[in-house]
Amino acid sequence: MSSRRRDRRRAREGALALLYSSDITELSVSSIVEDGAYPDDGITVSEYAETLVNGVTEHMEEIDAQLASTSENWAIDRMPFVDRAILRVAVYEMLYVDDVPVSVAINEAVELAKYYGGEDESSRFVNGVLGRIARTLERTDASVDAAEVEAEVEEPVDGQEPIAQAETASEPQGESADASEVDGQ
Repeated sequence: MSSRRRDRRRAREGALALLYSSDITELSVSSIVEDGAYPDDGITVSEYAETLVNGVTEHMEEIDAQLASTSENWAIDRMPFVDRAILRVAVYEMLYVDDVPVSVAINEAVELAKYYGGEDESSRFVNGVLGRIARTLERTDASVDAAEVEAEVEEPVDGQEPIAQAETASEPQGESADASEVDGQ
C-alpha cells in the first residue's frame, strides 16, 4: 500500500474515532481533542483527519439528509454509532472532496466497517447505503450535464443564425429532430 493511501486510511480512522467519541459522549469534537478524550489506540489526528472531521461537522445536515434518504428502514439516530460515523466520513468525501473518487470513498468505508463495525452486517450495510448514494449522485450529475447542454447555444453553421437548444427541446417526447435539420445541412 502506498504511503499516501496508508496516511489517508489512518486519517479516516482518526476521523472515525473523533466522530464516534463525539456521538457517544455528546461532546463537541473540539472539546474531545482538547481533553484528549477519544480512544487513543495509536490513532493520530492528522491534517486530513481534521479536514474530514471539520467537513463532516460543517456539512452534517446535508450529509444526514443524504443518509436519511437512502438508508432504507434506518433512522439516522438508530444506526450503530460506528456505522453512522463511517457513513458520514464517506459521504463527506463523496460530496466534497474532489481528489477522492467515489469508488475509493466507498471502498475505504467498507474496509473501516469490516474492521471497526459492531456487527457482521456492518460492511454490507455501509456498502448498500453508499452504493445508493453513488447512484443518486450519478443521476444528479447526468441531469446537471443535460441541463447545461440544453442551455448552450449551438455555433452557427454555414453562416446561419445560431439555434438555441431550448428551441429543439420543445419537440414532443420520443421524437427528435433529424440531424441534418439541426446541422442546417
